[in-house]
Amino acid sequence: MNSQDLRYGALHKKRKWTVVSMFGMALAILFAVICIAPFIYMMLMSFTQSTTAMFRLNEIHFQDLSNYQYVFHNNGFFRSLLNSILVTGCSCFFNCVIASMAAYGFEKKEFPGKEKLYQLYLATMMIPGQVTMIPIFLIMKSMHLLNTYFALIVLILNAFGVILIRQFMKGVPDDLLEAAQVDGCPEFQIYLKVVLPLIRPVLVSLVIFTFVTSWNDFMWPLISTSKSSMYTLTVALSLLKTQYATNYGLLMAGSAVSFVFPFVLYIFLQKQFVEGIALSGIKG
Repeated sequence: MNSQDLRYGALHKKRKWTVVSMFGMALAILFAVICIAPFIYMMLMSFTQSTTAMFRLNEIHFQDLSNYQYVFHNNGFFRSLLNSILVTGCSCFFNCVIASMAAYGFEKKEFPGKEKLYQLYLATMMIPGQVTMIPIFLIMKSMHLLNTYFALIVLILNAFGVILIRQFMKGVPDDLLEAAQVDGCPEFQIYLKVVLPLIRPVLVSLVIFTFVTSWNDFMWPLISTSKSSMYTLTVALSLLKTQYATNYGLLMAGSAVSFVFPFVLYIFLQKQFVEGIALSGIKG
């Protein structure tokens, strides 16, 4: 094979990879457009007064903020927004604290029945939330905890965070913990100053998972709250619909407000989120 044939083969291979790359890029752009299109539609619709799901471009008035003004000044929407922020923030905090402590105990400590208890944790994830919703409602009712923030927060805590953090914690060296014990560091200080900084990426991932779950939860807040002052954002959004007609522009304005908070959170924590998911998947 002479040099001319080698150059032709290299050029043909380069052209082939170029075609493949262009095709892959086209698919990526198409997928991105499909993902972004609903959000663009939501934002454009929020500046209309349309009572149908369709609108014309001449109906869009970006200077008209009446839908957003109505959302924040009527139906207790602003109070519902504050409720969602409070419930979601507390859910993220308590879920990270409880899950990290439990994962630390399961992974780094020895106690009787540890594996059986962990398997019980795993088993709880196999039960759909809809199955346990009515029993939990009856328990909350008997304890007079309905229409309280406690009822809205406690249901978000589950075994998923424990399992996620334990997988990540397998990569924390035992020698590091033993060295801290030799230096006379108390158990809680080891957890607080040694373990927590090392598992920060997976904690960020758990915060995002918990935030999205709590922020978008609709069924449980609808069941556990009957006072308008305790409604969360998802329940308040459902009240923007009327019996005979629906102002889709108003509904999309409320949805846009609801979308902003998790979107901003993910933008700022995207790197840590991806790192936490990747490392928790390969550890152990």
